[in-house]
Amino acid sequence: MAIAAVIWDFGGVLTSSPFEAFNRFEAERGLPHDLIRKVNSTNPDDNAWALFERAEIDAAGFDAKFLEESTALGHPVRGAEVLTLLSGDIRPGVVAALNACKAHFKVGCITNNVKTGQGAGMSASMAKAAAVEAIMETFDAVIESSKAGLRKPDPRIYQMMCELLMVDPKDCIYLDDLGINCKPAAALGMQAIKVVSEKQAMAELSALTGLTFQ
Repeated sequence: MAIAAVIWDFGGVLTSSPFEAFNRFEAERGLPHDLIRKVNSTNPDDNAWALFERAEIDAAGFDAKFLEESTALGHPVRGAEVLTLLSGDIRPGVVAALNACKAHFKVGCITNNVKTGQGAGMSASMAKAAAVEAIMETFDAVIESSKAGLRKPDPRIYQMMCELLMVDPKDCIYLDDLGINCKPAAALGMQAIKVVSEKQAMAELSALTGLTFQ
């Protein structure tokens, strides 16, 4: 495989997964495990999460619609409460791997995000926002769903990134923590890595690129 570019998801790859925060919130509230993920995966193209990530509703609209959807599943949760859980912790080892890839290949970022918080990582703090911004400046191209009006797993967003980087999908590696987002990348011919853990993802990326990550 001739590698031309490595394309990264942000949350759950360069930062810890918000799913961890979702599960802590559920445990603290006595809610069913993975309730928030269930709400987000019900009617996935037109639910509150999808509309917000495409910037078709604002934070107030998301708050109300998520409450409506979670109530329909028997456990009312306000969307505003979910938004406070989105900011993960930056993974320094993965950031180092990104920088190593940058020295050899083009690098891009495709992130499903919302117009809230600070930057692509949706950080609530200014300090973390600055760190996220520094990471985002590393990329040769960035596509944010809230700005593009398009979100993963829509195949068009991957094609858009390849056009921005001027690369063939077959010459790309793609990393994402969601299998549903990896499938369209793989269908286009990319080598997709589903990020289950930092160690696993870095091992697979090393094997594909021939680079060694600390």
